[in-house]
Amino acid sequence: MNRSPYFNYIEEKLNLLAVRIEKRGKLNILDLHLHSENFYLHFFNKLFGWSLENLNAIQQNVEAIDLIDHTKKFIFQVSSTNTKAKIESALDKDILKQYPGYGFKFISISKDATDLRTKTYNNPHNLTFSPSSDIFDTSSLLNYILSLDAVKQKDIYQFIQQELGNEVDIVKLDSNLAAIINILSKEDWNDLSQLNQINSFEIERKVSFNNLVRAKYIIDDYKIHYGRIDSKYSEFDSFGKNKSNAVLSSIRKEYIQQKGVISDDDLFFAVIDKVIQKIQQSANYVEIPIDELELSVNVLVVDAFIRCKIFENPENYNYATP
Repeated sequence: MNRSPYFNYIEEKLNLLAVRIEKRGKLNILDLHLHSENFYLHFFNKLFGWSLENLNAIQQNVEAIDLIDHTKKFIFQVSSTNTKAKIESALDKDILKQYPGYGFKFISISKDATDLRTKTYNNPHNLTFSPSSDIFDTSSLLNYILSLDAVKQKDIYQFIQQELGNEVDIVKLDSNLAAIINILSKEDWNDLSQLNQINSFEIERKVSFNNLVRAKYIIDDYKIHYGRIDSKYSEFDSFGKNKSNAVLSSIRKEYIQQKGVISDDDLFFAVIDKVIQKIQQSANYVEIPIDELELSVNVLVVDAFIRCKIFENPENYNYATP
């Protein structure tokens, strides 16, 4: 499997697109400032080498058919509704009589479709349709992309960057904090093979200088991941200038807002809580279990502490390995 930086970007954008559509409650890409059917048309053509056309561009509001490939002879429905009834309703439309010998494919663009791939369907017009391979969702697409080599992933990345790169990020509640958490949620924190040496004595000195007693346990647990976060920030910055700086600045802002109101251990844990709240309120946050979110935020806040972004530094503080 090839989890390249290109794949991480593709994963973030497709998951974010799915979340946006689901929050809207129905498919309306124009309201999202995206070209819905046209995006998936070009995306699938590039990904699979198909020759899809947008039938609605020729004949408006065609029932059951959004996209069609006359070369490979299949029709495609793009939907934010992922129910068996939705698929059977499409398969039942009389217009399908005009396409004898064609196949049928379906993509759920906002929700998981794993369960749909296990069901059987009424198919009165006898279109070629295999649910296990002809029903797509974001997860199945990402699994396919993950199997591609880095060259092909880069090609898909460049396409998605051109189509969605900036437009997906214009909603007010999007945040780089949520974007980095989406990346960190894939990490195996039990893997200690990527650890870098840091100056533990200096970090202990900063802990004591700021009267951190309870927070010391969190810092000791997660300071070992400093090198991995540094690597992830470098990867993150490949998608745009100042992204890692924006994350660190956001954490520092929460620290500054609480500083003077509370102090010491309470201040440290308040920063963690505020960062979690901001992530959960971000439109681009892909939800994970709360304990996994807390773990990733703990790692980020401890990293910010080490990097001098939060709390006061003792004289001549230097966290780098001597």
